[in-house]
Parts: sequence; C-alpha cells; structure tokens
Amino acid sequence: MEEVIIIGAGISGLATAYFLRKRGWSPLLLEAAATPGGNLQSRREEGYLRDMGPNSLLLKGQIVPEWLRELHLEEDIVEANPLAKRRYILNRHRQPVALGPGVLFGGGLLSARGRLRLLGEPFRSPRRVQDAKESVADFVRRRLGDEALTWLVDPFVSGVFAGNPARLSVQATLPRLVALEQDGGSLLRGALRARNRKSPGTPKTRLISFREGLQTLPLRVASTLGDALHCDTSVDQLGNSNGMWQVSSSNQTWQSKRLILTLPAGAAARLLAPTDAALAHELDAIPYPAVGSLSIGFQRAQVQHPLDGFGMLIPRVMGLETLGVLFSSTLFPGRAPADQVLLTAFIGGSQNDLSGRTDDDLLATASHEIGPLLGISGKPVFSRCQTWPKAIPQYEIGHLDRLKRIDALSARHPGLYFRANWREGVALGDCMEEAYRFSQDADWQR
Repeated sequence: MEEVIIIGAGISGLATAYFLRKRGWSPLLLEAAATPGGNLQSRREEGYLRDMGPNSLLLKGQIVPEWLRELHLEEDIVEANPLAKRRYILNRHRQPVALGPGVLFGGGLLSARGRLRLLGEPFRSPRRVQDAKESVADFVRRRLGDEALTWLVDPFVSGVFAGNPARLSVQATLPRLVALEQDGGSLLRGALRARNRKSPGTPKTRLISFREGLQTLPLRVASTLGDALHCDTSVDQLGNSNGMWQVSSSNQTWQSKRLILTLPAGAAARLLAPTDAALAHELDAIPYPAVGSLSIGFQRAQVQHPLDGFGMLIPRVMGLETLGVLFSSTLFPGRAPADQVLLTAFIGGSQNDLSGRTDDDLLATASHEIGPLLGISGKPVFSRCQTWPKAIPQYEIGHLDRLKRIDALSARHPGLYFRANWREGVALGDCMEEAYRFSQDADWQR
C-alpha cells in the first residue's frame, strides 16, 4: 500500500510530491507522458530555443525563490532583459504603441472621451457589495469605461488567459482588482494603499527563465523524486472500496488511503465518473479553449520593428486571429542564432475556435497577420507550431460557486484531494505556492 498517490506530473503534481516528501511522506507520482512537466516543454532546434507552453516565470514573495534555491537552480536562471518592462499594444491605426502614461495623452489608442473616462476612475463610487455574477467586462466598463475595455483590458485578457472578458468572472480571474476597489474605494486609491503597505524588506518581483528554457524546472524536480515518479504510466481506472483508493494502469494496481489528482479538470472527471457522476459533471463543465503557440524565426534584417520590449498584444476588435506576440529573443538571451530573432505568436482561445486547423494553416495565418504590424519582409527562416487542445482553464462566471460544489462533493470521498490550475490560479507561481501551502495543511501533519 502506498502512503499517497498523485496522478499527474505537471508542475502542480511535481511540486506537491516534492513538498510532501519534505514533510516526511513517500508519495507515488504517476504520469501518462514520457516526460514530466505537462506543458512546460522546451526544445532547442536549428540554433533556436523555444518554449512550447509558458515562456517565463514571475518570481514574487519567498516560497518559489526559496524552492529554486533548494533545487540548486540559481546558476541556471536567466533574468529578463530590462526592455521587457516595455509592453506594446496595437492601436486603432494598426501601429504598435508602448503602454504607459503616454497612452492617456496620445498614441492613437484612446479617444479624448475615453481618456477622460479613464482619468475619472478615482471619483467613481465603488460597489460595496460585490456581484458574484459580474464579469471582467462589466467590472472594467463600470470602473474604466468601454474604450479601456476594448483597447486595454480585452487584449490583456485574451493574450494572458486566452479568455473572453464578457464570460470570465472578475472575482475568480482578477481578484486583486476587486480587492483594490473594496479596499480603496477605487482602483487607483486601492493600488496606492497597497503600495504604501509594502514593507521595506518585500522581495522585488523578477521575471526569469532558465538557460535551457522553462522545462529545466520540472526536469530538476523530477530528478529529486527518483523512483517515486513513474512516467509512461497512464491511469486507466480509479475505484474506492472501504476507504481505500485503487489506481489501475495497464496490468498494475496500487492502493492508498490518500489520492491527489493534479490533472486538468476534464481528465480528472473521466477518472472519477464511475465513482461519482455528479462530481465528474462539475469538473467536466470547466472550459478549456485550444491555443496554438507558434515559434517563428527571421533574419534580424527582415524585421523593421526594434523589438525593444516584452511583446505586443492585439485587441480583438482589430479582427485578427493572432492574440499577441512575444519578442522571445529580446526577452531572454540565447533564444536565436546570431543576427536572427525569434518571435512567439499565440492564436486561438475562447474567442477564436481552432477546430480543424492545421499547423501550417496557423503558422501561415500568424505570419501573414504580424508581418505588416512589425514591418517583416520575406518568409520565416524557422517555424514550429505547438497546439494545446486544452490549454488554459477558464474561470467563467459561476466558477467560484462551482469550486464550492466540487469541494462539497469531494468531501464525500475521504482521502481525495485536488491540486491544479483550474482552482489555484493559472500562473506557474500560483501553482507552486499553493502546492507548498497544501503540504502545510493539518491533513499532512506527521
């Protein structure tokens, strides 16, 4: 009998296994794929280094930086180029403009009326009792106006979350915005209060990657787990009898009183359906749109834009399929051969169905769309496409209530736990921090 079984060796599963081992437990971690890490995959090809899923890690607080030190990864860290602080967005004239105070006074992004509406935010009364059904779009319209939604927030939400702000819950997706309004009476006053409350010793946030890409992190964690990690092990069936979980894979079965599912919600639903159809139904209702990550390389001379920033977001109102572009070879060193550049474009999401699209089609679409925006001439010298059919869980309106129902239903099954980005925040850092906090819970006290 195993002390605890964890299914899924993405970053949530790996971090959970690591921190539980540190507390004295002996977890068994099962992963269907040949390598751990989920969508944290990196490839070096033809002199290019591409991350096929997430491209960077934001370090904040103390938990994750301390973990990286424990893993002896500090020497592998590469810091983002200081130019990454500059973020571009496409304006109504299809020109990339750098975000900053200047967008309030020019840049062809907001009209005079839109700028006045945005500047009036501190004088607008807050909603003291938050509406659980308020969407991101409704919240932004109420606080900042329609133009701010169209030209600033919608491209951010579609580019970062691959989502539709009209469907996403503001409380679930952007809880910090809600907290700022509740705390300060406005977003601006709330932000100023939060800034003033920061203690002098608060660690600065850092945007990082690793010399060989983000896959360095899961591979290093996996190396610490040794034979506790079983890859190429697809779980076919779950069962529970007399408080004992049976986990079957091919011709092998394991048993444990404690089972942690660190899987996408739909995958967890399929395994739990024979045991609890109602719980499986709630899990399966969490949507995941498809997203394509397109790595496109050019000779530097082919691109007129200076690529002096993090990347460029594209408002949906422009009618383009591409969500945004990272200037990958600017962001981190060693991403492209000398005299060449690497761009990473994203396409798909909740507002752009990718059903039936081929890799060649997606690459051609993105190249055609971003070419005029960045002044690109000629064809790419390098191109690869990675499509994630179930990319990012969407915290749509009602998501927090769904999580409460999931918790209530799973409470009927002692020893069953969930750790995944459909409940803890989609950012890598959030998943790692929550895995640590989970390991500190009273349930795991030895």
